[in-house]
Amino acid sequence: MSAQLTEEEAVKKLTSYCSSAEHCRAEIAEKLQRWGIAYESIAPIIKQLEDEKYIDEERYCRAFINDKFRLAKWGKVKIAEALYMKKIPSDVAWRHLNAIDDEEYLSVLNGLLASKRKSIHADDEYVLNQKLVRFAISRGFELKDIRRCMEVLEEEVCEE
Repeated sequence: MSAQLTEEEAVKKLTSYCSSAEHCRAEIAEKLQRWGIAYESIAPIIKQLEDEKYIDEERYCRAFINDKFRLAKWGKVKIAEALYMKKIPSDVAWRHLNAIDDEEYLSVLNGLLASKRKSIHADDEYVLNQKLVRFAISRGFELKDIRRCMEVLEEEVCEE
C-alpha cells in the first residue's frame, strides 16, 4: 500500500474484513502492522473491534476447531498447536477441544486410518502399523487414541 491508512480507515476496512469470516486478535494485529498503523494504535483498534463483537476469541476458537476437525480432519494436538500459533489462550482452546464428541473423534480417526491402510504398501504388518501410526501422529492425533483405533481396525481386518 502506497498511501498510509488512518485509524478510522483501518477500522472501517477491518469491520468489513471481520464481517466476512472469523478472525482472531493476532491476525488483526498482524494486518494492522502490515498496513503501517502505529504500534500504540493497534490495541485500541482491536479493543474497539472486540467491543463491537467483530472479534471474539471464543467464537473464533469454536469455528477454527470445527473447520480443522470436521473438514481437514486434524487431531486435537495439531489443532491446539495451530491455535497456540494464533495466540489463543490454551485454556480457551482446550475447553473447546475437549467438547469434541469422543465417538465422533474416534470415528474420524478410524476413517482416516482405514483409507490410509488401503494406500500403504508394506512388506509386513509391523511396518504397515508403523506407517499408520506416523500418519495419524502427523495429523495431530494422540497415541492413546491411535492405539484404540488400530485395535479396532485389526479386528475388522481379521474378520474379513
